[in-house]
Amino acid sequence: MQASLSLPSLSHAVPRSNYVVQFALPLPPSKPINLRFCGLRREALGFSPLAHSDSHRVRLSAPSRSATISASSSSGNGSPPKSFDYDLLIIGAGVGGHGAALHAVEKGLKTAIVEGDVVGGTCVNRGCVPSKALLAVSGRMRELQNEHHLKALGLQVSAAGYDRQGVADHANNLATKIRNSLTNSMNSLGVDILTGVGTILGPQKVQIGSSDKVVTAKDIIIATGSVPFVPKGVEVDGKTVITSDHALKLEFVPEWIAIVGSGYIGLEFSDVYTALGSEVTFIEALDQLMPGFDPEIGKLAQRVLINPRKIDYQTGVFASKITPAKDGKPVTIELIDARTKEPKETLEVDAALIATGRAPFTQGLGLENVDVATQRGFIPVDERMRVIDANGKLVPHLFCIGDANGKMMLAHAASAQGISVVEQVTGRDHVLNHLSIPAACFTHPEISMVGLTEPQAREKAEKEGFEVSIAKTSFKANTKALAENEGEGLAKLIYRPDNGEILGVHIFGLHAADLIHEASNAIALGTRIQDIKFAVHAHPTLSEVLDELFKSAKVAHVSSPVSEPVAV
Repeated sequence: MQASLSLPSLSHAVPRSNYVVQFALPLPPSKPINLRFCGLRREALGFSPLAHSDSHRVRLSAPSRSATISASSSSGNGSPPKSFDYDLLIIGAGVGGHGAALHAVEKGLKTAIVEGDVVGGTCVNRGCVPSKALLAVSGRMRELQNEHHLKALGLQVSAAGYDRQGVADHANNLATKIRNSLTNSMNSLGVDILTGVGTILGPQKVQIGSSDKVVTAKDIIIATGSVPFVPKGVEVDGKTVITSDHALKLEFVPEWIAIVGSGYIGLEFSDVYTALGSEVTFIEALDQLMPGFDPEIGKLAQRVLINPRKIDYQTGVFASKITPAKDGKPVTIELIDARTKEPKETLEVDAALIATGRAPFTQGLGLENVDVATQRGFIPVDERMRVIDANGKLVPHLFCIGDANGKMMLAHAASAQGISVVEQVTGRDHVLNHLSIPAACFTHPEISMVGLTEPQAREKAEKEGFEVSIAKTSFKANTKALAENEGEGLAKLIYRPDNGEILGVHIFGLHAADLIHEASNAIALGTRIQDIKFAVHAHPTLSEVLDELFKSAKVAHVSSPVSEPVAV
């Protein structure tokens, strides 16, 4: 979904991938926050990174708690109850709700989680987890099919093949395993799992399902996640015109599939389908592919991930109408010019995947009972995830995390937000620095990022009056990458040369998704380049890509001394 967020302090919209949505969040006037989408995330450009923040670990140990609950009366919906069934009630048992629940138990809170579907939410059942299972298969297939690569390593392998149902079973079995692990972890810690749709009846009151059962809680977290966004004019039948929910079942592998949207969802599925033998056509509304990534990284990724593969693309076009295959006829896609809206052509393909982003799942929550109005479906919150009502006031004891608030639509961001909320309700003020949260695209090779892109950093620098410098290092200079014969890759550092502040890091290459965390942790902890460049990395490892990157940066002023060594 191409999307942008318009606030009074943001003068123009920034596109994301294939369709535009503009809206404004009613934030308190005393603390305006500029938000911008960037590929997988929305950047809080006006947010100053914390100088330091304590780390938070979720320990899987806590005193056992009773699984029984007492249903309170539903009378007097307009006022909060005097006593509570729970200290914390979480609506939605996805990754965000699960992370909040575990941290709440660690903090000694009596906790319940409400789930109307299945534990694990989108990530575990229809997103991150099964998609990584498919991508693991595509990675193996690429290795086995690359004769040049294997020959360089001295290997000889006969023709590789795959069993479609076996691949699909691998993805489904992994989702089941992780879902059971999440359920068991909450049960073992005494978190009550309440089955049914949670509806807010009033302050600190939630109805469970369609029954008369009403549960009260001192604090409530909404963590209901999101669903695939399907633009107007697209008819999804779940067979030949599909969303990511359907694609993860891998019920068939089409000879030719069109993917609408070239963001991280589209890129990952192009990796899977081409590895399994499909031809892919990208349909992108903007003038370039991968518009949300740093432009330099995007160009390199296109050269490696798209140009050599059985992928073609059309940019600057909308899919105005998509009709599923029926009666022996193929899927038809009517394309129009994104600017003029004039018809261009009609494609006929075997299947179409709609990868235009995700929309918040917030309907039916009873938000009207606490005077909360959504903005394009998103629940407005402040920097502490506290819900804001239609009058711009905070709703007491009500929070919203994850995709439902739209600050950063990533599973691990939802979990981090949930942990932050638990810190607040247990007496410790905490504000999450979203610029320190990494994101990744699990293609082969992978793409990862944290912080600002180069254009965003330069825009910020121009407004605030500081210089921006760039440092780069290649995977071709890394011993471990060369040993793997995987030297194609680049790491890019965007920083302030005057004080060594890390503004952004972008990586394209082998295991980029694992490498990014050194940079994200440095941003979260406020570590400057002049300090981190003294860190020691094992040799030979891929981590030395980041080591060389930080060492190559030129910082004019050393603001903090290196810590004194400890004698051992």
